Amino acid sequence: MEPKLIARIGAVIFVAIAITMTAIEMSRAPEPSREEPVAQVQPAEIDPLLIELRRCQALGAAGADDRDCMRAWAENRRRFLAPGARPMARIDQTLSEDN
Repeated sequence: MEPKLIARIGAVIFVAIAITMTAIEMSRAPEPSREEPVAQVQPAEIDPLLIELRRCQALGAAGADDRDCMRAWAENRRRFLAPGARPMARIDQTLSEDN
C-alpha cells in the first residue's frame, strides 16, 4: 500500500470518529445545573483581620507607617504561608499579646 493511501484512510477514520463522538455528545440531555447556595456571611463570622486589612487599604500610602497595619499584614503573610495554620486562633493570640 502506498503511504498516501494509508494517510487518507487514517484521516477518514479520524474524521468519522470525531463526527460520531460529536453526534453522541449532542444527543445527550443537558445535565441539570449544580448551583450551590451561596453561603451568607453572618456578622459574627466576619474576620477581624479582613476588616483591618480593608482599613489599611483605605489608608493608602499612610498604611505603611501604621503600626496596626504592619501587624495585620504580618498576620496575613503568616496565614498565607503557614500550611495547616489555625488563623482565628492566631489572630486572637496576636491581639491578646499586644494588649
